[in-house]
Amino acid sequence: MLLLPPRTPINRPSIRSCVIALSCLLVGQSVLAGCSATPKDLRDGVRKAITGRDEQIFVEDTVERYYHPNVMIKRGEAYFEKEEYAEALNEYTRFLEMYRNHVLASYEAYRLGEVHMNMGKSIERDPEPIQKAIAAFERVRKDYTGSKYDAQALEKLEECRSWLAEMHLFVGRFYYRRGSYLAAAHRFEQIFKTYPDRPVAPDALYFLAMSHHELGADDWARADLTLLLEKYPDSSAAVDGKSMLATLGGAYPPLLAQKSDSAIVSDAGSASTKIGRAHV
Repeated sequence: MLLLPPRTPINRPSIRSCVIALSCLLVGQSVLAGCSATPKDLRDGVRKAITGRDEQIFVEDTVERYYHPNVMIKRGEAYFEKEEYAEALNEYTRFLEMYRNHVLASYEAYRLGEVHMNMGKSIERDPEPIQKAIAAFERVRKDYTGSKYDAQALEKLEECRSWLAEMHLFVGRFYYRRGSYLAAAHRFEQIFKTYPDRPVAPDALYFLAMSHHELGADDWARADLTLLLEKYPDSSAAVDGKSMLATLGGAYPPLLAQKSDSAIVSDAGSASTKIGRAHV
């Protein structure tokens, strides 16, 4: 019988040691590679597209820092300056939800109105942003009465209301040009009733008279023109109104000029009531 030499036992612990050593080597290489890039280098890679003050505003270390009031204010301002109004709107709204009593809350509330105003500042656009701006500025005056931005909010309110009046006039004239005289008359009347102190109010009354004339309601047209001459005698629309009133067989009553201011207001209210009946 052939005798074989005894088999040498495999030293399993030594294999295990090799595996561990190899693993350590691989991990060590990874660590060395990672160490070659400092935390600053890693952050710089994220910030390549962000420079200047934006670097401190948009990239922060912690959630707490991200929602710090000063950081939120700076971030909102950066968006506003870039005319990225939707993002600025989110920042200002979030700030007011979190820091309603902050020392700069009145400023953020005022900025919120400015954002809405800039988003809708065109007479050809939807009036909703301007309406939201009015609501925002009214909130500034209500919630932060006496603040630095109280008087400024009032000025913006006047500007917004003038824009809305111009929007209605634009739409009314559009309807008038299309021959939709009843729809046009509704718009012109709305301007006179809602914004009688706006610069476009005389034009609205004149176009209201023209719309009533096109509808065959010359009595109402004469009432419109009479009211125009009483309330806005120095307007450019009053000049055209006199000519139209003469064409319709009416005349500017000379006694109206001698009436007291209270009588004129009373007569104007009566004429306005007549105008309202045109659409009942």
